[in-house]
Amino acid sequence: MEAVNVFEPKEEKKTDKGTKKSFPVTGMTCAACAGSVESILSHTDGVNKATVNFASNSVLVDYDENISEEKLQQALQEVGYDLIIDVKDPAGVQQELQQKYYQDIKNRTIWSAILTLPIFILGMFFMAWEPGKLISLVLTVPVLFWFGRSFFINAFKQARYGKANMDTLVALSTGIAFLFSVFNTLFPQFWLSRGIEPHVYYEAATVIITFISLGKLLEEKAKSNTSSAIKKLMGLQPKTLKVIENGEEKEIPISEVQVGQTILVRPGEKIPVDGEVSKGSSYVDESMITGEPVPVQKSKSEKVFAGTVNQKGSFQFTAEKVGGQTLLSQIIKMVQEAQGSKAPVQKLVDKIAGIFVPIVLGISIITFIVWMFVGGDTAFSQALLTSVAVLVIACPCALGLATPTAIMVGIGKGAENNILIKDAESLELGHKVNAVILDKTGTITEGKPLVTDIIWNDKSNDETKYKQIISAIEAQSEHPLAEAVVNHFKEQGVRPTEITSFESITGMGVEAESEKGIKYFVGNHKLMVKNDIQIDAALINASENLEEQAKTVIFFSNDEQVLAILAIADKIKETSKKAIATLQNKGIEVYMLTGDNNKTASAVGKQVGITHYQGEVMPSDKAAFVEKLQADGKTVAMVGDGINDSHALAQANVSIAMGKGSDIAMDVAKMTLITSDLQSIPKALELSKRTVLGIRQNLFWAFIYNIIGIPIAAGVLYPVNGFLLDPMIAGAAMAFSSVSVVANSLRLKRVKL
Repeated sequence: MEAVNVFEPKEEKKTDKGTKKSFPVTGMTCAACAGSVESILSHTDGVNKATVNFASNSVLVDYDENISEEKLQQALQEVGYDLIIDVKDPAGVQQELQQKYYQDIKNRTIWSAILTLPIFILGMFFMAWEPGKLISLVLTVPVLFWFGRSFFINAFKQARYGKANMDTLVALSTGIAFLFSVFNTLFPQFWLSRGIEPHVYYEAATVIITFISLGKLLEEKAKSNTSSAIKKLMGLQPKTLKVIENGEEKEIPISEVQVGQTILVRPGEKIPVDGEVSKGSSYVDESMITGEPVPVQKSKSEKVFAGTVNQKGSFQFTAEKVGGQTLLSQIIKMVQEAQGSKAPVQKLVDKIAGIFVPIVLGISIITFIVWMFVGGDTAFSQALLTSVAVLVIACPCALGLATPTAIMVGIGKGAENNILIKDAESLELGHKVNAVILDKTGTITEGKPLVTDIIWNDKSNDETKYKQIISAIEAQSEHPLAEAVVNHFKEQGVRPTEITSFESITGMGVEAESEKGIKYFVGNHKLMVKNDIQIDAALINASENLEEQAKTVIFFSNDEQVLAILAIADKIKETSKKAIATLQNKGIEVYMLTGDNNKTASAVGKQVGITHYQGEVMPSDKAAFVEKLQADGKTVAMVGDGINDSHALAQANVSIAMGKGSDIAMDVAKMTLITSDLQSIPKALELSKRTVLGIRQNLFWAFIYNIIGIPIAAGVLYPVNGFLLDPMIAGAAMAFSSVSVVANSLRLKRVKL
């Protein structure tokens, strides 16, 4: 395949319709809230489009220039949300508020659990003890109406928009169970005079609140970590830099740097902005852009990019792009937009609840009305008991547990198989993947240059001596590949000899002299030609074969002839070919994208059996390729290990990072392979398939009790055999459905991937 064109970083610009900007949002507590924020802003005059990213609590707004940010803020404030605008560090403010909210929900969950425990013990084991009912009443009030108030508030918000979700179910079932229990506690004679035992359901109401609060706490903890990738990307840019003004060195904050200023970079420092080298030379680690482990030589007139790391030399460069125009800033912006471009995922349970809640409410009301007409002398009692039984048996406990229990077991199973899963959505989507994109360096390959071959000239009569000389020369070289040669001989126990002179020849290699005054050369073919070094025909053929295998060839010679050639390459992992074949056998298309040249891409592709590959790919190109496959209807998994993969990882449907890769890649990705073994990828996709099957089975068990139990609770058997379902039995049936769901989820533990 042809290489993708290299894209220059685009300047942040105003669109034809107006301005596009991302704002932090506060006050969102569920996916439905995110939908409300999106809907409110989208219908605000002057707004072309609004896309909410619930995971990062932000909204990307495309709006006309003539509309103020204050107007957008006011539109949300009117319905209980807020935009963070006009502050120096909006992301920092949002993070602080998010941390405060997380701490709040953590405290609420802990206190709910503490108060629920005695209520549960009293309700299950001391139900006949009358004082226990009053104690439970007192303890239940704070659990429901203080620590669990968000469920009632969110249910009210949903009702205002004519919608219903899990919060609606929780609020209705716990609220009605509580009111019914309060009536039975305060006025037990009403039922006793009619020969009916007045049961209370405080434990059912509080247990529901506690368990679902725990689920929300875990969700909020996962969400609070989603922005760490962006923060680490921002951390790649230094806070200050050194400029040269009137021949003097001066340190200034990075926010003050101007285009055209001369900037000094010393060994080991990060390059602060994009520019062009004006003086000096060095090797620069550009792995954050290209993904390639070998640093690139930079000399006068060559481009350097923000966030890349200078190696051993010092140089000066002229600033060309600063602030939001740098390539690093563009990568940050692209990652943010890729994450934000995904509409909030409305969970399957919420979709079901949207239909289920109105139906249950309708059945409960109809049950009450029917019993008022046919109940005779005890019409009201029977009507109230049956309608409450309908609501209690329809309690969302099993429905709420159906998805999270299967996912929790799936995540645990993944961890056992060296697959860390951070996001439930990726686990649910994995089984649909039909296209996998692999980065080359560090994913298919080891990501570290190694000496793979040494071929000696037949006339080289003392290999041990020459190994000592090569080791000594390369130990003084600044070339990135020299380290691979030094390490190779060090592992063989070779001790470097003494050399008396050393000279680096830019772009070719090095020249040195031994103690005996003999000249030696280590470098590329150009160095040999320049110094009229004789190369044996067999070595020429060998070097050509090695280069066809995408290996870098280094020549070693004295002042007369080439004594040996060394080949250096990024070794392919032993399991890569087998893993790729496994994916292809499952009908999944496998693609390879790399920042390396096309020749190397072709050689690696042939070795591992990949026919779809592209070389010389920039970070934005990788994400564009993901988008192209998605536009063709593919569900795409992206597998990478570097900062340069972060945009594509954020864009993909399922993102997988290699465990030995960069922290940023692992933060953006929703799955991480601890072993960096590609054979874990088919295992992860199989785990997804099994987990989704478990979720569907759970939902079946969650509903089968309702399908059978709701008509019985409504009294459908009463005309046949006089049976009426007591609300207490309804509660037991509801509990049993939860047990069934948990037991089914635990079966996943025994699955072999």
